[in-house]
Amino acid sequence: MDLAAVEGSGPEGRIVRRDVEARIEEREQAPEPAASPQPSVEEPSYEMPAEEDGYETEDISQMRETIARRLAQSKYSSPHFYLTVDIDVERAVALREELNQLAEEQGRAKISFNDLITKACALSLRNHPYVNASYLPEEGEIRTYNYVNMGIAVAIDEGLITPVIENADRKGLTEIARETRELAERARNRDLEPEEFEGATFTTSNLGMFGIEEFTAIINPPNSAILAIGEIRDTPVVEDGEVVPGKRMKVTLSCDHRVVDGATGADFLDSVRSYLEEPMNLLL
Repeated sequence: MDLAAVEGSGPEGRIVRRDVEARIEEREQAPEPAASPQPSVEEPSYEMPAEEDGYETEDISQMRETIARRLAQSKYSSPHFYLTVDIDVERAVALREELNQLAEEQGRAKISFNDLITKACALSLRNHPYVNASYLPEEGEIRTYNYVNMGIAVAIDEGLITPVIENADRKGLTEIARETRELAERARNRDLEPEEFEGATFTTSNLGMFGIEEFTAIINPPNSAILAIGEIRDTPVVEDGEVVPGKRMKVTLSCDHRVVDGATGADFLDSVRSYLEEPMNLLL
């Protein structure tokens, strides 16, 4: 209570008990001020969708089930480790342009950069048998192959399928290019025979065309390794003490440590790199 607003009735105007009580009674009898109206806020209405409308389902296809089973078996039974190198591909890019000019003039299939990598891997596998091998625990053996069958991962609606280029180390770039395109087209049309996507001894997977710079791939059983290929990127490099434009590409080798040791995988990658950095050797 604000005593300054209370008029005292005691001696010399002092405020006494009855003054305070009278003031309280006056306040209780006075009407309360009307509360200012508050703006009404309309709550937004939101109807929760029915549970069955919150998602879509599709049956697991036989192909997707097979892919899932094989990749899970590979990932959790094969001890993976990974090795990455950055490759100078400026000469390989230039060689491909020259070869494709000739191919266009002669009416032959054009060569993709992936075809150059397929050939480089196939030649390198000749001298690295444990990268071109399988670990077969049921047979109690490590099987190294005397042939090179390159599996090329192709994306389809239901996942990945790996058409096989048989004896890729013995085929020229033009033949590899033609065969790869035919198999990839038939894979997308689901027109491959079983023997055309089985029997790979080594596999490559290329996501460079999707702008992926670097990734790791799961080994395609019963292979002992798979090569993941990133995009070719323009980047500054140092040559003879000067910064100049260059072209680089990262590749990552996934290895089954039961077969491939670190030094073995590194030697294989060094061989692949040497073929791509001196690409004329691919033609010899």
